[in-house]
Amino acid sequence: MAVRLRLKRIGAKKRPVFRIVVMDSRNPRDGRVIESIGVYNPLQEPAALTLDEEKALSWLQRGAQPTATVRELLSTAGVMERFAGLRRASKTA
Repeated sequence: MAVRLRLKRIGAKKRPVFRIVVMDSRNPRDGRVIESIGVYNPLQEPAALTLDEEKALSWLQRGAQPTATVRELLSTAGVMERFAGLRRASKTA
């Protein structure tokens, strides 16, 4: 099973809001979710991002692969930098 961090659309027509979720890559975009770790609203000024950073780090450490868009959102929140630091620390230890 390939686990991915990706976006799930939950907004109304022409008013997109997305959940950042953990799901099997074979499921459809709005299919069954393993866990929800955040919300992204691109229509707010500035775009609103609510994220459980600890859950995101936990899933990244377990091997979940983020999509390109989710990787950018995680980078904006500083999660990818923390994850890289944890990986460097575990390789040197």
